[in-house]
Amino acid sequence: MLTGCGSESGTGSPSTPSTSAPTLPTASVTQSTPVGTGLPLTVSRTGGFAGFDDQVQIGTDGVATVSKSGKGTIRCKLDPSLLTTITTAAQQVDWASLTATKPATKHPDDMIVAVSANGRTARIEDPKVKPLAAPVTQLLTEAAIPPGKLCKQI
Repeated sequence: MLTGCGSESGTGSPSTPSTSAPTLPTASVTQSTPVGTGLPLTVSRTGGFAGFDDQVQIGTDGVATVSKSGKGTIRCKLDPSLLTTITTAAQQVDWASLTATKPATKHPDDMIVAVSANGRTARIEDPKVKPLAAPVTQLLTEAAIPPGKLCKQI
């Protein structure tokens, strides 16, 4: 009896795992939903009482294009440590879960700080982009004011 059962399960087992074994990697969430590197990345600051209209575009090469309302556009090379911090944080964001639309103002003097990558955008206070909150704040306060030590003008 054991031999008969063993034969049947022995015959059925190889076909069952071989059918399900290829299915597991194909159905893997990690492989089927890549979220992208997050670079290039755009950080924008608009609105507020002061009427901000600033934008920092960070390329994959670490070059930032900074435009501020009332001032010309400049290009600078981000400090490698800040670029690594931003890149690492951007890789932790599930960009596919974000929308492709620009965030709307919540009240008349609402200042919107938003990040965009991979065709998706979110306000910096959105929990989905939480890893980017600190490096984006550092970018806007220290690096987006070239020339400076975190972004050398080129």
